[in-house]
Amino acid sequence: MSTGFHIVVCGGIVPDPLQTLEPVTTPAGPGLKNEMMLPAILDPWASHALFEAAHLAGKVPDSKVWLVSLGPKAKLQQVMMSVAQKAPFELVVCDGPAGGFVESADVAEALALAIEGIPGLDKSRLLVFGGWQSASRGAGTTLQTVGERLGVTEQFQGVDRLAVGQDGALEIMERVEGGAYQVSVCQGAPAVLGWATGELPEPPNNPQVGMRNMRLIMPALQKAKPAKAGIEGVTFASVELPKQRRETRIVKDTPAEDIAREILAWLNA
Repeated sequence: MSTGFHIVVCGGIVPDPLQTLEPVTTPAGPGLKNEMMLPAILDPWASHALFEAAHLAGKVPDSKVWLVSLGPKAKLQQVMMSVAQKAPFELVVCDGPAGGFVESADVAEALALAIEGIPGLDKSRLLVFGGWQSASRGAGTTLQTVGERLGVTEQFQGVDRLAVGQDGALEIMERVEGGAYQVSVCQGAPAVLGWATGELPEPPNNPQVGMRNMRLIMPALQKAKPAKAGIEGVTFASVELPKQRRETRIVKDTPAEDIAREILAWLNA
C-alpha cells in the first residue's frame, strides 16, 4: 500500500469490575454509589480495539492511531497513566460524564464531533475501531451511530480478526450465532469495526512508549472541550443490581427429557 490508515479508536472508561457497584438515584438521575471514588479502567472491549489498532499501524507504514474518549478529565488522566504504556496513540478528549446511564446517542454525537475535529484526519483512509459491547452499558449502538454520523456505511460488528491484502482490501472475520464466523471482504477504508476479543494478548508495559504518549496526553487533557452528553430527558423507572437466584436439587437416574421439561417449567415460572 502506498498510504497507511488513519485509525480512530473510540473507548470510554468504566469502573474496575472487581469493585462492588451499587446503583443509586442522584439529583442528576441514576448513578453509582461513590462513583467518583471508584477506580477506573479503559473499557475492556475498547482495550482490545486499541491493541488491534496499534498492531495494524505497526504493520502498515504511514499509519496513525488516535484514541477518542468521553469521560471526566480527572478520571481519564488516572487511566491514561497505565494505558499509555501499552501502545502508541494520540489522545483526543471529550470532557463529560461516563457511565452506564448516559444515552448512547449523546455519546455517539460527542465522539463523532471530536473525530471530525482531528487535525489532518483523512476520511478516505479512516478506520473507526471500538468495542462491540461495553462494560458500562452493552447497548451495542454507540459505534454504529458514530459511523452513521461520519457517513461511514461499511460496518462490521463482533470482529475477531482483520487482515489487509496487498491491494488494501480488508478481510474481516465476524462472530455470528452458534459459535460460527462470517468472513467478509471490504475494498478498503473507510470502515467501522466493532471488536470482540480479537486475537492479540495484552501488550506488556513499555515505559518508553508511555513517556512518548504522555507528552501528548497531558496537553490533550488540558485543552479538552466540554461534551454535551447526559441523561436529560431520559427517565429510569428504577435501577437495581441483578437478583441472584439459585435452586439446587440433586436427583439420580432421571431421563434427560424430564430434566429438560423441568428446567423449562422453572424458566417459564
